[in-house]
Amino acid sequence: MAIFRKRHRTPNDIENEKENGSLENADTKARLKRGTRTRRITLGVVIFFYLLAIIFLILAEIGSTSDKPVLRDTYIFKLDLGNILPQSAPSGLTLQNSVARTLGLHDFYQVGLWNFCEGYNDDHGITKCSKPHFAFWFNPVKIILSELLSGASIALPSEVNDILNILRIAFHIMFGFFFGGLILDGILMVITPIVIYSRWWSLPVGLLSGLSTLVIVVGAILGTVIAYVFRAALNSQPDLGVEASIGTQMLAFQWTAAGFNLLAFIIHAGLGCCCTSRRDLRTGRKGGRAMQDAASPASPASS
Repeated sequence: MAIFRKRHRTPNDIENEKENGSLENADTKARLKRGTRTRRITLGVVIFFYLLAIIFLILAEIGSTSDKPVLRDTYIFKLDLGNILPQSAPSGLTLQNSVARTLGLHDFYQVGLWNFCEGYNDDHGITKCSKPHFAFWFNPVKIILSELLSGASIALPSEVNDILNILRIAFHIMFGFFFGGLILDGILMVITPIVIYSRWWSLPVGLLSGLSTLVIVVGAILGTVIAYVFRAALNSQPDLGVEASIGTQMLAFQWTAAGFNLLAFIIHAGLGCCCTSRRDLRTGRKGGRAMQDAASPASPASS
């Protein structure tokens, strides 16, 4: 009877097994990297879109907070009071460069999301910006009446106050949506890379991306409506002599951020069914079968 003895592994055998295992791991990692290349590139594009959306949202958020390039021209709407028509004026006024300045007012007031700035239409430009704060709302009636010289008065129709009360609520909702969208985009930039591991991750991340896109798009719609309604409300009062204009740069920043968010969401939705993930390769789907066959040891030949 033949006696079979267990062959003891020598140090060389152990070393060879470690080298073979390292080679197999390296080969597996290389195959995973090649197999998920399209998905990784796509996720890189998505993260870049979120970064651009964050940049434009920040520009919209800090617009008109100081007299600096880009910021000074970023506002939702602007009031020009240079030719305002007073209902009455005190005697003995010294005529200034504009009617507004003669009455103690500034030539213009421009409104951002956090505060407003005021200034003159000559070389002075912006002279002061209010302190930024949450729950900000620009009430032109209150500001004009607070700066008018004693004895001067302006006829302000009651319809303007009614419209301002409605716009105030929409303004606060818009600000909250933009601020929330900014936070969501920051979170999405951090968690988006996990989508490379499995297409199932595209579902929760895609839902979060859809929520971010929704609040930013709604915020941009509200910002556009507020700007146009405010302009129409004041320009429809010719007896007031106040001209309102829309901040196209602010609206451009808002809609650009919304556009990049929408593109990122569409790509996230596509990643739920397209582009090979690591899980696909490990489970044998979408090209993973070849990797499994190559990684599995050859079956021993039957005697």
